[in-house]
Amino acid sequence: MSRALNLIKSRVRRDLAACGGRARVPLRTICCSSRKRTQESDASSALRKRWKDTADTVIIGGGCVGVSVAYHLAKGGVKDVVLLEKSDLTAGSTWHAAGLTTYYHPGINLKKVHYDSIKLYERLEAETGQAVGFHQPGSIRIAATQARVDEMKYQMTRTHWNVTEQYIIGPEKVHELFPLLNIDKVLAGLYTPGDGHIDPYSLTMALAAGARMYGAQIYNPAPVSGLHPTADGKWDVQTPHGTIRANRIVNATGFWAREVGKMIGFDHATIPVHHQYVVTATVPQVKALKKELPVIRDLEGSYYLRQERDGLLFGPYEKMEKMVLQDSWVRDGVPPGFGKELFESDLDRIMEHVEMAMEMVPVLKEADIINIVSGPITYTPDLLPMVGPHQGVRNYWTAIGFGYGVIHAGGIGKFLSDWIRNGEPPYDLIECDPNRYGKWSDVSFLCAKARESYGFNNVVGYPKEERFAGRPTRRQSGVYELLRDKASMGFHAGWEQPHWFYKPGDDIGYKPSFRRTNWFGPVGRECKLVMEKVGVIDLTPFAKFIVKGKDSLRLLDRLFANNMPKVGLTNISHMLTPTGKVFAEVTITQLAPGEFLLITGSGSEGHDLRWIEAEAADGGYDVDISNVTDDVGVLGIAGPNSRKVLQKLTDEDLSDAGFKFLHCKSIQLAGVPVRAIRISYTGELGWELYIEQKNMATVYKAMMEAGEDEGIDNFGTYAMSSLRLEKGFRGWGAEMNCDTNPLEAGLDYFIKLNKPADFIGKAALQEIKAKGLKRKLCYVTLDTDDIDPEGNETVWHDGKVVGNTTSGAYSYSSQQSLAFAYLPPELCSVGQKVEVELLGRKYRAMVIQEPLVLTEPTRTRLQKKAKGKA
Repeated sequence: MSRALNLIKSRVRRDLAACGGRARVPLRTICCSSRKRTQESDASSALRKRWKDTADTVIIGGGCVGVSVAYHLAKGGVKDVVLLEKSDLTAGSTWHAAGLTTYYHPGINLKKVHYDSIKLYERLEAETGQAVGFHQPGSIRIAATQARVDEMKYQMTRTHWNVTEQYIIGPEKVHELFPLLNIDKVLAGLYTPGDGHIDPYSLTMALAAGARMYGAQIYNPAPVSGLHPTADGKWDVQTPHGTIRANRIVNATGFWAREVGKMIGFDHATIPVHHQYVVTATVPQVKALKKELPVIRDLEGSYYLRQERDGLLFGPYEKMEKMVLQDSWVRDGVPPGFGKELFESDLDRIMEHVEMAMEMVPVLKEADIINIVSGPITYTPDLLPMVGPHQGVRNYWTAIGFGYGVIHAGGIGKFLSDWIRNGEPPYDLIECDPNRYGKWSDVSFLCAKARESYGFNNVVGYPKEERFAGRPTRRQSGVYELLRDKASMGFHAGWEQPHWFYKPGDDIGYKPSFRRTNWFGPVGRECKLVMEKVGVIDLTPFAKFIVKGKDSLRLLDRLFANNMPKVGLTNISHMLTPTGKVFAEVTITQLAPGEFLLITGSGSEGHDLRWIEAEAADGGYDVDISNVTDDVGVLGIAGPNSRKVLQKLTDEDLSDAGFKFLHCKSIQLAGVPVRAIRISYTGELGWELYIEQKNMATVYKAMMEAGEDEGIDNFGTYAMSSLRLEKGFRGWGAEMNCDTNPLEAGLDYFIKLNKPADFIGKAALQEIKAKGLKRKLCYVTLDTDDIDPEGNETVWHDGKVVGNTTSGAYSYSSQQSLAFAYLPPELCSVGQKVEVELLGRKYRAMVIQEPLVLTEPTRTRLQKKAKGKA
């Protein structure tokens, strides 16, 4: 092996010397000469057409993603679609990409993106007449540890209720499909037929041909030099050839995304990283095969490997301490003219992975290396792209941050086109929302997280995963320093929030598992605390907006399906899409006439704020909308003794008659001004206390001291999740999102179809109600052992897939597992038996009456009613 490695190094040095120390060799052996002729033709003829000075949509960037957006918009019937490319189509990351395509994604929503991409690529050549070089030999993810086998079982239960064909196969089948593999360490494989690879250049050119065929205009070279918003929400896009007035713009500029964003004041959280892959010459054993090898992903070796003609191509993901960021581009910008250049390769950096690849695929030891490609690809802190309209400015959309642009391009183009044309996202994809990063995501955070995300490309994907690089950010609640060493912290939109708290004797720290792990017992202790005594939780990550002004009530009545609360009252309300899907769940309090406090989840801050601002602007409402999330801290207190604790700190009457459920008052606690709302997501007696950040610690310490005799202690979000499920409370992003309507989610109580205001989605809901529901949210208990549902598991009945769970947890009150699940109406009766798949095993489950535990207000009301009868 050492001889082979030395040979590789010597060849690389020779190649680099021939190139003047910079790797500028052809990327592949595929059609290099024809590509060059096509590029020259594109460049020479691009502007031999009439320049358009107006457009419906201007897409900036001619990589595979931008061209896909143009293709889908034009095909969808949008007139006046213009794409501007600064140099050549595919310049940037597209031209040198390895071109992998896969149905697989560990998340639920992005599976749809991958599916749409592959289905498009399968038909694109026939549609456009342009060859795309699409190969579909399938792929195998290799499991060499038991944790990997569990991970595959975990992913299978998240796949069965989706359309993708996928199987767990044994070592013998792995070897049958990939006979050149050394299977000594192989325990199993996750096999996905239909996976493969495509030529990114040919793909982009086919998409461009299709875009032109359907009426889009593509201009190159046409660099954008300025972006200027107009008063009516349009954009003036400046280029050396003239200015285009556009209804909207889409930033699809790859590693130039930050520079385009800066034109309008945004520092997009994207950064280029160096990615290398190796291409071999013909390998006799590969050439002798009768069919193409499937793509291999050796997860422990952290590399992919596929057939390239009669040779092999393999690309590693180095560990975070070895990988290289091109952070100078973040500070100083991309060098002028950079487009189809490569970085100098560094074989030493990937040698560990090369050795592992040679052990897994022994024919590599004798293979001749003809190419080592090292090029820039774009990362975001969490490795997910930033897709959709941006908050803070009208009609500015992004399709940036693609670490896997080829497999995302087709599906994202369709997703954005559907959203632009129809006024709402076609399905939930909030994890890719461009507004999930704020000013707290500075360059140091961006670099730390991108380095971590690249190095963690192939780590085991556990439930409730936490990653710790770049933390904490500058987003810290007023009690963070008091709690940081007492709890296992979770990361929520830049904030640190306790998941569970430590006690002497606990097995502390972050110890992920597919089964019950070290937090299981402590979380039960915290649930018991809240049910029997009193607990305090830091809820500061909640997003908080103030909406006020002459038209505030009219705006909110248009946005929300519930009636607006009167002054001093609070309710739960939902924003719907035009087709009646649940865009957001918000807690609304009217603080004073025409002044409203809106509270939503931490992960929905920019997502919800953008929707509200867009409606206000488009409708011409006279309102002021402010985001006070960072200024206001929140402490939750809950449990039967919570009233006793707070009453010691205030003169305000906190009795049930004096401070009713869903009422809001400004009070003093320990001499500190506090806005108190009687509400708790635990379903127990409790309040949410909204406090200036600087005063949070004072109030927290006062409550903990006042509650000593009442048994007060801390609790975290894991306990809150279990308690809310026991009470039958839905959660946005789980039971409801842009894939569900509120009627099937059981939110009828909050939807006022008879209110006078024509709220968004009202007509659609009336139609849905008239036609009847195709599925309903059900409440199920499970007979499990050392594992609990968490959501997105497959539900079975009579050997068929019938639905999926949305969230789940262990109910410490009833000592059993509990979940919400969507099922067909005929399977929703109480007592109905079904099965829920967990880690490859089907567990018995039963539909029960919700809730499992009555909420405190309901219990109190029933007690009063019983006393009245007595």
